[in-house]
Amino acid sequence: MMKQLVAIAVGGALGAVLRYGVSTAVHALAGRGFPYGTLAVNVAGSAAMGLLFVLLVERLEVDAVWRAALLVGLLGSFTTFSTFSMETLALIEEGAVVKALANILASVLLCLAGVWLGVAVGRQW
Repeated sequence: MMKQLVAIAVGGALGAVLRYGVSTAVHALAGRGFPYGTLAVNVAGSAAMGLLFVLLVERLEVDAVWRAALLVGLLGSFTTFSTFSMETLALIEEGAVVKALANILASVLLCLAGVWLGVAVGRQW
């Protein structure tokens, strides 16, 4: 149990740094008028979750410590649902309801598509 907790903590630290880097890079490219960075992180994280789930859980016999580090720690920290929620609320409070609804719709649909794609790719290997 202790090994899994340490693995989750290390994976979480790496995921948080990765999230910051990706989100910052996306915002530098696309601007901050829409939460593009969070959306990109959530879609990429969903695709990675689907792929790694298939590989680590369905295909390979990967130790539970590694699964916890990657799926719970790294990807749990990399994806940013709480940030998505805060940014969406901020858009609503700013009166940008259409942008808020676009963010909700895009996040849900694209993240579902991302996890589906990750599972599909993982199952093809």
